[in-house]
Amino acid sequence: MNRSITGRSGSVSVRRATARDAKRLTRLVRGSRAYEGQYAAMVAGYRVGPDYIETHRVFVAAAAEGHEGQVLGFYSLVLAPPELDLMFVADQAQGRGVGRLLVAHMTSEARAAGLDRVRVVSHPPAEGFYRSVGAVHVGTASATPPAVVWDRPELEFRIPTCQ
Repeated sequence: MNRSITGRSGSVSVRRATARDAKRLTRLVRGSRAYEGQYAAMVAGYRVGPDYIETHRVFVAAAAEGHEGQVLGFYSLVLAPPELDLMFVADQAQGRGVGRLLVAHMTSEARAAGLDRVRVVSHPPAEGFYRSVGAVHVGTASATPPAVVWDRPELEFRIPTCQ
């Protein structure tokens, strides 16, 4: 399923990621301001490799016009067990509807795969965003040192059977 929005940043569409996107997605993760300071260890050395993209349902939000190929965000949906494994929006694209577009796309993909819920272990500062787009708090994921030394909110998207 393809979705798109037109907003302040022009047209944005969602497409399936390819192995050629791996370096751009890795740069987006490592360069995220949301992971500065105390959170930096979590993404230090993190890599979104071609093998990950080929194994999982990874989708990219890209500028459809003007900035050909500019990746504005992406997500990864794991089917078993159902989890939103990764979701990042480029710093310069935040607040423009890209995250909401990605969540809507993820929900549609989950429904098409027959899922009734999708778990999210959230980066603590992102919890408010996930709640604002329909996720509900279901628990807390414990820290997993050395990379993640803080507890994280565990949320869940409940996927309606039809819309």
